[in-house]
Amino acid sequence: MKENDTDDRRSDRGQVGIGTLIVFIAMVLVAAIAAGVLINTAGFLQSKAEQTGQESSVQVTDHVHVVSTMGNVTYDAGNNTHEVDYVNLTVMKGSGAGDINLSQATIEWLGPDGGRIMTMGSNATDTQFGLEAIRDEEGSLPVLVSQKDRFRIVLNTTAMTGGLQEREEFTIKIVTSSGAMTYHHSVPETLSDGHAIGL
Repeated sequence: MKENDTDDRRSDRGQVGIGTLIVFIAMVLVAAIAAGVLINTAGFLQSKAEQTGQESSVQVTDHVHVVSTMGNVTYDAGNNTHEVDYVNLTVMKGSGAGDINLSQATIEWLGPDGGRIMTMGSNATDTQFGLEAIRDEEGSLPVLVSQKDRFRIVLNTTAMTGGLQEREEFTIKIVTSSGAMTYHHSVPETLSDGHAIGL
């Protein structure tokens, strides 16, 4: 009778040990799967963070800097007034910027007679801006490659607004693939024929 009781106890212990082993293996498997998921998630988040950081850096640094804005003054005999018929922006790429392709840029003009969006064309019109090289180190026009590159953006204000008059104000926003820069200008109180003026 005692021998049977001992055998039953040993059998019960064996079953409990196997059950514990199965639970332990299951816990190890669950932990391994969870670790794999966490590692994959961490890698994904790291790559997204790097991509976001690079995009943010590009938006901050890759912009067009306007060095100067000049207006060409002519005499309008019909109205007996002087007006600015062309606006010329001398531009360079911002400090630390990568290559900037101005053929893919747009210019948003907001003037006294309303606004419009212009793309690059062979000539400056009411819907297109012209682009000329002032200094082009590598012959890369229309792409600003070198920090020494200087391009001239030409806006035909006569075609757009009939010419800018004295004391009129306008805003130019240069939009590239990396972001936009806005510049506000005003025409001086007096204009004289045949002169370029700073705006």
